[in-house]
Amino acid sequence: MKTKRLVVLAGTALLSLMTACQTGNGGQEAEKPKESIVSKPAELTFFMMAGDSEDGFNERIGNAIRKKFPQYTIKYIRSQPGTTLPELITAGQVIDIYFDSIGNFSDGLLKYQLEYDMTGLMKQSGVDVNRYEPTLIDAMKQISGGKMYGLPVYNSNLVLFYNKAIFDKFGVPYPKDGMTWDEALALAGKLTRTEGGRQYLGLTVSPTHLFRMNSFSLPYVEPGKDTPTVNQEQWKKLLQKTIIDPAADEGYKEKIIELKNKLPYREALLKEQYLAMFVFLSSMPFTVPDEIAPLNWDMVSLPTFSEMPGVGSQAYPTYFSVTAMSKNKEAAMEVIKFLGSDEYQTEMARKGTMPVLRDASIKKLLGQDTPFKDKNFNAVFHNKFAPISPKSVYDVSIEKILNNKLVPLAKQEIDINTALRSAEEEAIKSIRELKLK
Repeated sequence: MKTKRLVVLAGTALLSLMTACQTGNGGQEAEKPKESIVSKPAELTFFMMAGDSEDGFNERIGNAIRKKFPQYTIKYIRSQPGTTLPELITAGQVIDIYFDSIGNFSDGLLKYQLEYDMTGLMKQSGVDVNRYEPTLIDAMKQISGGKMYGLPVYNSNLVLFYNKAIFDKFGVPYPKDGMTWDEALALAGKLTRTEGGRQYLGLTVSPTHLFRMNSFSLPYVEPGKDTPTVNQEQWKKLLQKTIIDPAADEGYKEKIIELKNKLPYREALLKEQYLAMFVFLSSMPFTVPDEIAPLNWDMVSLPTFSEMPGVGSQAYPTYFSVTAMSKNKEAAMEVIKFLGSDEYQTEMARKGTMPVLRDASIKKLLGQDTPFKDKNFNAVFHNKFAPISPKSVYDVSIEKILNNKLVPLAKQEIDINTALRSAEEEAIKSIRELKLK
């Protein structure tokens, strides 16, 4: 199966569109006989900002829906030049179901006023939110101001991947589930070394994912205040343990320079194989299966902070939303309900997608129909989810500002207090400018 067809649908943003299209009863639909809703033919158009291929959409979503609802015509519009969301809106194209990851929700569905309160539709359709992982529902209610602009269908969190060959080479014990960051850094210190003219690195992280899904549940912006949080003490601790401390060795700093002032990333683990440990989304084996297959790898739970034992990353769900512009809201709701069913969630879990349901029997099936079924998938569920941090329309801008400080911090060209004061000042300016647009 090709990599592009396995890509976990995660994404870009929950945007809002044409609130004038909403019904006059606050988004609540009048009850209709369920049988007529399900059996009536309907055309449903899906859109995702991340732009997954049509083959990928059909393999993961479209074909399953067509099999379950043969009376529905399912269409998918890929986001690309000519069919971006603003262009589709200008052209009057109706989108029935918008889906994307929580990280980009505010920059998509809400930005273009596509949001629609699905509470009434969910009640009419018999959706039981108690079946879902609670933090995923809580996060949507926070985003929606107590309403329900979407339901989760896919999920992911952060784990620590490692290259067994490097640990074997240097006689260092493998990582374990339940490690703290201090324990992970101690292992990393034994593996950041030069051997045979080759520089090995012990540990690095994906900063964007780590920040968005941080264990402290830190938002980029204080809810309701529009003030950046990046100069708070917990941000300092997060950056110290995950960016600065792993790069303490001079060889690590030289590697950053060799990479043209970039932090080592996924290629260092998968392709070049000089990186021992990498923190990334738990979905990685199924988004890049061809790249990870040659590696002698496994995974353990995300290291935890000593003051927060057993608390891992936040979840990173993909939500599916009935849009305000849809003319087939009941049919769209039935489809989203099906995507949250035991039937569909079990099938996707077996293929490697982290389920959004609480059912332990479904979680146990994660990855069992994949070439990686012998890996430590228990690591994905070892920690408790941290509460999902509040999101804002300023997040993408502030995240870029923070990311620009990481290389100077890792190379110790700037101290953390100076870096975060500067980031705070830039973030305040950015928020002010975005408010004027």
